[in-house]
Amino acid sequence: MTTPVCTTASNAAAPRTQTLTYPSFASYVRARQPVLLRTARSLTANPSDAEDLLQTALTKTYIAWERIEDHRALDGYVRRALLNTRTSQWRKRRVDEFACDELPEPEPVPGGDDPAEQQALRDAMWRAIMRLPARQRAMVVLRYYEDLSEAQTAELLGVSVGTVKSAVSRALGKLREDAELGLIR
Repeated sequence: MTTPVCTTASNAAAPRTQTLTYPSFASYVRARQPVLLRTARSLTANPSDAEDLLQTALTKTYIAWERIEDHRALDGYVRRALLNTRTSQWRKRRVDEFACDELPEPEPVPGGDDPAEQQALRDAMWRAIMRLPARQRAMVVLRYYEDLSEAQTAELLGVSVGTVKSAVSRALGKLREDAELGLIR
């Protein structure tokens, strides 16, 4: 969100009769820009908006440079300009919400369950997996959650492929008989 520096076309089209340059302002900006940019980033969520906010505040500071009596307090002046500019932007923001007769709810996906139910099922499945013996649990996790083949699982655990097949088969049987999973299905 940017705030225009020049608010009317006549101001923008007016010829500049005098260009002011302040070498001390340029050196101040070079020296303090990283610190001031951190302050601007703390006021906005978007880094690009923070850069725009700092640019606007520095423009306001440049315009008032001759009126600032104590240049030792410049950081405070610029911080106040940052805060005031951000507050003005926040107050002027547009709200793109309109009242309507019907809520724009997404259509339910056929066969798609409620996300809360899906999460409850995942939680119950993890609790059931945690009740398996450690060796079976490791094989089920590697085989189905890590999507490794039986050979890869066997190699990783240092057992035969037949051991993986039989242990996974027994673990799946225990999961099918798990009372908590039976209630949720």
